Amino acid sequence: MNRAIGVAGTWRAKRQIRTPEHVRVRLDPAGPGSRFLGLLVDFALILALTALASSALSKLLPKSLGTLAIATLSFVLTWVYHVGFEVRREGRTPGKAMLGLRVVDARGLPLSLEQSFVRNVGRVLDFAPVLYGLGGLVALLDRDGRRLGDLLADTLVVRDEGNSRRRMAAANLPETLRRQGQAPVDPELARLARHRLSLDERELVVALVRRADKLDPRARYDLFEQAGQHFRRKLVLDLPHLSGEALVRALALAIAATGTRR
Repeated sequence: MNRAIGVAGTWRAKRQIRTPEHVRVRLDPAGPGSRFLGLLVDFALILALTALASSALSKLLPKSLGTLAIATLSFVLTWVYHVGFEVRREGRTPGKAMLGLRVVDARGLPLSLEQSFVRNVGRVLDFAPVLYGLGGLVALLDRDGRRLGDLLADTLVVRDEGNSRRRMAAANLPETLRRQGQAPVDPELARLARHRLSLDERELVVALVRRADKLDPRARYDLFEQAGQHFRRKLVLDLPHLSGEALVRALALAIAATGTRR
């Protein structure tokens, strides 16, 4: 099993995850202040969207039907907004992105649809009895500042490293790969990496290649084979002559050539 290791042993200390392959990932839990500000931004955007839609519906529908449609729309927007952005934008709603935050699985993995749904349904409990009273209390007691919804979904709101650091990591890849005899960039792989890999998947490829030499040989082989199988399925690749590591390195060079941003 994955296990978390407290770095400083205090509340909101950086959380260090050790995977079964003995790769360590460090997560920096977000504080309540930045999370609250991000939530205010999201609520303001939801209210603005609801107001615009309500204005249009009130002009198009009779009053009684319009009131029902507006109430339904408000309910749907509130739920679809959070879940939709978190799943489609790697755990970032506009409010979180503005504050440099994102939601991830507590093990450092990308957020799943089920987890996003559970953590947002948990807002109903967190809001009780008023203004996130229960959620705030639970967050104060939890080492990582997680509200009840995060505990139920096994998720964590963390500080995002930022695109600049990702670009720097990618920029260092070409020379490293050339020294190791990597073949030139495959145009088709570059296209697939740009259009079909999420930002989290691109970051994983970059991290694997940069840390490969520091891994135990057996763990290195297993990790690259697992990653290779994932990318073969995701990109529908039929390249039996490439080992898992060779495929990941080819993708890494393609990512470095195209950049890590969407």
